[in-house]
Amino acid sequence: MVKNKELKVSAIKDGTVIDHIPATHLFKVISILGLDKIKNQITFGTNLESHQQGHKAIIKVADKFFKDEEINKISLVAPHAKLNIIKEYEVVEKKAVEIPENIVGIAKCFNPKCVTNNEEMITRFSLVQEEPVALKCHYCEKITNEEHLHIK
Repeated sequence: MVKNKELKVSAIKDGTVIDHIPATHLFKVISILGLDKIKNQITFGTNLESHQQGHKAIIKVADKFFKDEEINKISLVAPHAKLNIIKEYEVVEKKAVEIPENIVGIAKCFNPKCVTNNEEMITRFSLVQEEPVALKCHYCEKITNEEHLHIK
């Protein structure tokens, strides 16, 4: 007789759970959000089974609630991610991540000759395609794709 041995990750009292991250993008999301530099308790898992994605990653961050600008950063590498806002161990809000039509000050233009890479100014892009992500620079009109995407 085999006993059911299952390891459960403890719930967080207050904070945010980011779910449905592509497994291959987990560490990008951690880096983009600066989670590798904060003192909060962080639990993450990757290559978890997902009916929608095949495999996914998840991040639980205690005592952290993300601003819209941070959520927009997530959307560029994990456009189908879901955020669950937790208060007193209960999900009080669910947010679907969406890539905004206009991306301002978040991404860097891959064109080294672009004015944004040579002068102190805020970058501006329009969304060309969601999957894979493609952004058109407002200034030089070059397309930055997922492969060349650098998030500030």
